Order: sequence, then C-alpha cells, then structure tokens
Amino acid sequence: MIRPEDPDHRAWALMDAARQLDFFRASLNPAGGFFQLGHDGSPLPDRPQELHATTRMVHSYALGKLAGFADCDEMIDAGMRYLASHHRDKTHGGYVWGMTGDTVSDGRKLAYGHVFVLLAGSSALAVGHPDARALIDDVTEVLENRFWEPDNGRFCDEFNRDWTPFSTYRGMNANMHGVEALLAAHEATGADRYLHMAGRILDFFLGEVAPQEGNRLPEHYRADWSIDRAYSEDPMFRPPGTTPGHSFEMARLLLQYWDMTGRGDDTAPARARALAYRALQDAWDEARGGLVYTLDFDGTPHITDRYWWPVTEAIGTLAALMKLDATKEDAVWFDRLWRFAQAHFVDTARGGWFPEIDEPGLPTERQFIGKPDIYHALQADLLPLTSGLSGYYTTLKELRV
Repeated sequence: MIRPEDPDHRAWALMDAARQLDFFRASLNPAGGFFQLGHDGSPLPDRPQELHATTRMVHSYALGKLAGFADCDEMIDAGMRYLASHHRDKTHGGYVWGMTGDTVSDGRKLAYGHVFVLLAGSSALAVGHPDARALIDDVTEVLENRFWEPDNGRFCDEFNRDWTPFSTYRGMNANMHGVEALLAAHEATGADRYLHMAGRILDFFLGEVAPQEGNRLPEHYRADWSIDRAYSEDPMFRPPGTTPGHSFEMARLLLQYWDMTGRGDDTAPARARALAYRALQDAWDEARGGLVYTLDFDGTPHITDRYWWPVTEAIGTLAALMKLDATKEDAVWFDRLWRFAQAHFVDTARGGWFPEIDEPGLPTERQFIGKPDIYHALQADLLPLTSGLSGYYTTLKELRV
C-alpha cells in the first residue's frame, strides 16, 4: 500500500518531482517569461502568458530549490523578471492577467491572479530572491486597497485594467487561493496581518457556508455574498455548482492555518475531515475511477470530466489528515488516489502530468492544451513528504535531495 512515510513511495515521489522540474524547464522563453508546453514538451508559442502561470512557475521552482533540486534559479529569476517587466501595469498599478509578446492581451485585474503574485513573492523570499520583498510589498498594497473588503473579510474579484468595475461577481476560488498566499506570506515575512486575513476568509467559507451546505462549498456569490446558484460562466475557471477539488484545498488550508495559529480550535480537524470526505464520497467515480470535476448543490455529478488537479489536491489533504490522526480509511484513499494518478495522469516517459483523460482513461485535450501546469502535481509529490501541517518553507529543506 502506498503511504506517505513509505521509503519506496518517497523515493518515487522525489523522482517524479525531479522529472517534472526537468520537463518544465523547456518552457523558458528566451524573449521573456514562459511558453506553455505540449504533451511532448515542445513550446506552444502562440499561447498567451497568463498571470497565474507565471506566478505558479516561480512558486514551484522555489519549492524545488527548497527541497534541494538543482538548477531552479534560472526559472525563478525569469518569472520574477517577467512579473516586473510585463505583468506589472506601470500606468494603473496592479498586475494584468494576460500578455502576448509585449502586448497586453487581457488587461483585467483579477484577485485570483494577484493572490498568486503574493504566493510567488513569498516563495521567492523563502529562497532569498533579492526582488521578492519589493514584490510582496507592492502586491500587498494592491490586495489591501483594491480587492480586500474589510467589512466582509474577503476579496472581491475583478476590475478593468484602469480599476473601473465591470461586474459585481464574488467567488470562492480567489479567496481560497488567497488563504494559500496569505499563509505563505505570513510564513515568509512573519507579518500577522496576513494570518488575520486568512482566518477571516476561512471563518466565512468553512465556519458559515460549509455547515449550511452539507459540507459542500458553492463557488459563486453576489456582491452581498449571498450564494448565486444560477451562475454559470467559464467551464474551467467558473463552472456552475460546487467543485470538490476546492473542498480538498480548503480542508488542507484549514489544517495549515490551525497549525500556524497554535491549534487552539478543537473543531478544526473534524471540520477539515468532514469537508474532505464529503468531496471524496460525492466526486469519486466508482465506474471509471478518478474524481469528477463539478457537482450540483446536492452532490450529484455535473461536469463528469476527470482532471489531474483534484486528484493532486485530494492526495495533499489525505496526507495532512494522516500526519495528524491517520485512519485506515485515510490510508485506503491515499493509496487509491496515487494508484489512479500513476496509472492515468503521470507521464513517466517524458515528465509532467497529463491534465485530463477521456472515457477510457487516456490523455486527451478537450479542455486543456498540452501540459499547462507544474504547480498542483509538484505539490502532490513534495508536500506529503514534509514533517508538518505548516511551515513548508522550513520542512521542505528536510528533504534535501
């Protein structure tokens, strides 16, 4: 059985992390930033460079460097340069979402992108990058002054390039990744304001919403933060209903926050477990294996496509639960998820993970072109191997490959 502490699994996970880091080095664009890569690792030069892709590359290679993998600095440096030279809006402030060459192809200012800038800056600071502190300070000011709603304790979502509003949409996804970035920023800088903001977001989604929704998390909200059950837009970033993969992420982040704040809330572990297991029970596809992408509000599968990232996040959450108080069911699920990932998503020949599979379980390209991301899969390899629920910038150094 595959378990986090098993020496064979640890060796395999570190080998897969190395394969991923090697594979995505081909994304380095000599003109600045990064290419998206095809399944075979060839650059896709016509694809726009989006803010979350730039920032996740910085974060991922910083994690790799902390774990002792070689040759990560060039990727970190390239991402940091590109954030400053291209994504940073020198006219209006903040960071634009999309670049094509030297042209702004999507000038929207999205909270989702800005919290990833904070994550990138925090991870860059953890590895001693000289520009990291300035990046953290800059994006913190933008997040606090443009996106943070102090009365609600959450981030609003989106503006035009010049900060004029174009919608009243509010969403969980930007706030969930906001928690991730805020906890990282607290760890990297020691500033308590980040921890306070993360706690307020968690209090709303996991203290108020989840208990009222049967431990499911609706994605979309109106300006007054009432649930918008009719909302349906982008099938990838803003699908209707609930997204079980996000429940796994929120459960892990709750445990991380609980650990960082001294484990004072006795209810947090049980709440995290209930959230994670509700998602597993709703989303696991008994006939085909894997996790369906979205659910209706009652837990009925809605978008039944199977992507890599919910599996990676479930792996990370099961590992966190096992570090705290492992059960036989945790071990069964951890083993089941990893075996499915290794059979269907992990590209052992070339590196990286295939992002989606078809009905028979083979790689396909319906929603995703190529291999767009290292972030989710690298964390699934590395974070379960660390010794704690938080403090990843420190505990990753224990791996030192």
